[in-house]
Amino acid sequence: MNHRPIIDAGPGLNFLAINKERLLIGTLGKLSAPETVEREILAKARRDRRFGAAGKSWPKLTPKWVEVLSDDMANVELSAVVQRIAVEPMCVRMNSGKDLGEIMVVAHAVVAAEAGTAVTVVIDDGKGAHLAASETRRLERLRSAGCAVGRIRLVGTLTVLERAAGSEHLPDKSEMRDVYKRLREVDDGLPPIEMTRLLDPVLWG
Repeated sequence: MNHRPIIDAGPGLNFLAINKERLLIGTLGKLSAPETVEREILAKARRDRRFGAAGKSWPKLTPKWVEVLSDDMANVELSAVVQRIAVEPMCVRMNSGKDLGEIMVVAHAVVAAEAGTAVTVVIDDGKGAHLAASETRRLERLRSAGCAVGRIRLVGTLTVLERAAGSEHLPDKSEMRDVYKRLREVDDGLPPIEMTRLLDPVLWG
């Protein structure tokens, strides 16, 4: 059984800000996002004009293309996972915005994976990616011990672009360069394209 990919605010803002939501969804399929991530995306869109397009497109994507996952603290499984990975009760952690979106993305993924589902998480942030990788290893240990758990697969903005290379969304290297240039204008954490695999002949063979 598979679960819709769970996206964090960073990659979501990247693609929505440059009006490339079709590229994102066309590559990964229908998505999901925690309520916390939805709030982060809409707040960023209001605060920073570079992300204004995200605020306009998000309501058009939900609920058909993006399912918003409840961050209800009454959810026993979710609350337990948040407390374990954040090392404090969910009711306390929800009052601190720092890294909260990433924590909720990983927590929702862990709940689904512990129920036996394969889940993809879409995170660029270093801390969030590290947390997702740590939970992936934990699930692997549980599976080795005979537990019937699912898997967590980690992807990010670069992964999406690599998968889209040669598709209708990114038909050639020129289009890839243009899209990547626009992405770097809203995300200074992305490296120069020459430091990525995005122009690798293997992707365009």
